[in-house]
Amino acid sequence: FSTRQQREAEMRLKGYPAYTTSAGWLGYSDDKIRALCRDSIEKGWTHFKIKVGSDIQDDIRRASIVREEIGSDCKLMFDANQIWDVEEAIENMKLLAQFDPWWIEEPTSPDDVLGHQKISAQIAPIGVATGEHCQNRIIFKQFFQSKGLQFCQLDCCRLGGVNEVLSVLFMAAKFNVPVCPHAGGVGLCEYVQHISIFDYICVSGSLENRIIEYVDHLHEHFENPVIIKNGRYMPPLDPGFSITMKAGSLQEYEFNCGNVWKDK
Repeated sequence: FSTRQQREAEMRLKGYPAYTTSAGWLGYSDDKIRALCRDSIEKGWTHFKIKVGSDIQDDIRRASIVREEIGSDCKLMFDANQIWDVEEAIENMKLLAQFDPWWIEEPTSPDDVLGHQKISAQIAPIGVATGEHCQNRIIFKQFFQSKGLQFCQLDCCRLGGVNEVLSVLFMAAKFNVPVCPHAGGVGLCEYVQHISIFDYICVSGSLENRIIEYVDHLHEHFENPVIIKNGRYMPPLDPGFSITMKAGSLQEYEFNCGNVWKDK
């Protein structure tokens, strides 16, 4: 058992574990996938996520390449972005199980709680990760009670505020479900690092099966971009949510008065 002070010191020293999707986007050539995997490993990444759902044979081919490059000791996750129905998800994950995935993310419609429950039961021990499209604590409660997810991927912006996020954190702790926030959006990496670090220090007290998504683009538009070292988020030292955008970026891109919109 550790104290809050010890967990805070640990975060300052080691950071919070993260995963990368850099090699996982659809449409990449085999050579690019291999190069990105090797680059990520050199930078200290040990958890990798790839997109699936365009074509199962292509998914198998790409998963095979990634698993070959990262080896058996690294974690591999899949993200279907809601593309399958329930039976397709079960069938396809049985085909992809050979690659020892840690989870399948958004295997079907994000509102289908009972569908996720069925998928979870049929593909275990592979976990189901979802929640980025859940708008409130009520839906999350249904997922927790039905055992429709094994990884809670709350979205801080879609939940509409810190209070709602805290409600989900507390429920997740009660149901012993790890929270792995969604961060695939502009500024979400900057935002969710605070949530996960708070969760570890003050709520769950555990890093087991907990990890933050990292997407490596658009951080240059923020005053206090995330700091990643050896595949981990290093705690921000400035006050606030780290999501203040640079004045120049707002002047250039703000909808619909930014410079890029003037001729649209």
